[in-house]
Parts: sequence; C-alpha cells; structure tokens
Amino acid sequence: MSDSNSKFVILAAMGGNGLIAVSKFVASAFTGSTAMLAEGIHSVIDTGNQGLLLLGMRRARKPPDEKFPFGYGKEIYFWSFMVAVLLFTLGAGISIFEGVEKILHPHPIDHPLVNYIVLGLAICFEGTSWLIAAKEFRRIKGSWGVLETVRRGKDPNKFLILFEDTAAIAGLVLAILGLALVQLTGIEIFDGIASIAIGCILAFSSVWLAIETKGLLIGEAANQYVVEEIRKIVGAHPSVAKVNEVPTMHIGPEFVLANISLRFKNGLSGTELQDAIADMDHRIKQQCPTVKRIFIEAEYNADPAPSHDSAPQSMEDGEADDDPNALS
Repeated sequence: MSDSNSKFVILAAMGGNGLIAVSKFVASAFTGSTAMLAEGIHSVIDTGNQGLLLLGMRRARKPPDEKFPFGYGKEIYFWSFMVAVLLFTLGAGISIFEGVEKILHPHPIDHPLVNYIVLGLAICFEGTSWLIAAKEFRRIKGSWGVLETVRRGKDPNKFLILFEDTAAIAGLVLAILGLALVQLTGIEIFDGIASIAIGCILAFSSVWLAIETKGLLIGEAANQYVVEEIRKIVGAHPSVAKVNEVPTMHIGPEFVLANISLRFKNGLSGTELQDAIADMDHRIKQQCPTVKRIFIEAEYNADPAPSHDSAPQSMEDGEADDDPNALS
C-alpha cells in the first residue's frame, strides 16, 4: 500500500467516524442509551487515532539529520503504539465503566427507534470505510493469508484501519442486540452489558495492536525471505568465501538496515575488495528495494567469538577511509 493509498483509507475512515460520533452522542442524549454512549466514545477514539496515524505518516517522511541519521521512519510505529494505548485506556475503560454504571443504576431507554436509525446509518458508513480498507488490504496481501499478512507486515497502516473498522462494526451489532434485548425483555441491564461487551472488543483490539507494533518499535528484523535473499546474493558473490551473519532491522515500513558479516577470499587486492563491496551493495538494493542502508563487516573467520588477533575489520572500528574491508 503506497503512502497515498494509506492516506486515502485513513481520511475516509476519519471522516466517517467523525460524522458517526456526532450522531451517536445526539442519539445517546436523546434516548439515554449507555450502549449508544459507548459507541459514541468508540467513534471519537477511532477519529483521534486516525489523526495520530496521519501525524505519524507525515513525521516519518522527515529526512535524516544529525540527531537521527537513519531518519524518522519509526514515528509510524510510535504513533501506532499510542493508538493502542488510547484504545485501551479511553475506549475500553470508559465503555466498561459506563456499562457497569448502567447495570448498577439502570434507567429506561426513550425513543429506541432513534438509536436503531443512527446505528443503521453508522453500519452503512463503517461498512463503506471497511470496504475501502479491505480492497487495499487484499491488494497488498497477494497469496498470503490474512494472519500471515498481518504477521509479516511492517506497516501498521496496512491493517490497522481494517481491524478498527471490523471492531467498530462488531460493536455496532452488539449495541443493536443490547437495545433489542431491552425492548423484548424489559430488562434494562442488557444495555449496560452491551456497553461492557463493546469495551471488551476495544480492549482486545488495543492489546492485539500493541503486540503487533511493539516488535517494530524496538527494532524488529526484516522478513525472513528478505534476509535469505541478502544471504543468497552475498554468498554467491565470487569474492566471498563465507557469509557469517545478516542481522537486519526495520527503521521504517520501507526502510531496512542490513549489517552483513562475511569472510572474503584470500588474495584479493584492495581495489578488488572495494569493487566487490560496491557490487554487493548495488545487487542487494536492486533485488531488495526496502534495504536502504548496508554495512559490510569483513571478518577473518566465522568464529562467533574470535580471538584478539582475528578481530573484525570495519570503518566502525576506526580503520582508514581507504580500508578495503570497510563498510559500504
């Protein structure tokens, strides 16, 4: 999903949720439904969350500077994590609190037809946003399954809006069910139970989102197929005797940092080593477009705990700029 597509999906969801939130609060004030109030809170949180995602996307595009030499790509992960925190603390917490209050102090619901109309319109708006998000999600997932796409995905925007809209539609269905049970049975606590159930959906959504973004926030590696492709390219190069390690890290959704540890073949001149490093850099970036920065560390052997005499040679260790074993 490109930035423009992601932005369109987020803006569509944001506009719909803003209109829905206003209508839900009006309906809650008019009818006294706690489940409707919980749904209004849900929509406000969703609207704010989408604003934070847009902020994260904008800040992530800032160019590298002296303080952040690898750029600001992780801003997306930080703000996605903040979305998870807000969903849990505000969305889930307030919805569950209001539900408990309704159960402890039940009161009748007036003009239930108003609630049904608002909830029906909300389902239409959320459904439209869901279809837009689902279309983009299907486009990027290819032959992968849904769970595999989410697990492998390094851009929370690719699945967050779809997941939020799915949770929102589930909450709307629960709100309708709670209102219907109140009407059919005359037991007013069903409205509070529906509010608690909506809060539980939000809590589950927030925990799931936090788990998905935590690894990316602290420095998750690139997908295994990217690592294997790098290893394959480097291992097949005529100047390389052995590839030791290929540690990687996502700096942003489309920015992978790779640090390659390898052993060159004996007998290569300084110029040949420099040409080999430049060639590997070019091939990797050509085959793996998300790999933006590559550091190559030449080691004398593959021993994970080398002796003092076989310490790694790289620019990071203070070697001269013309050292052939330096990084790319």
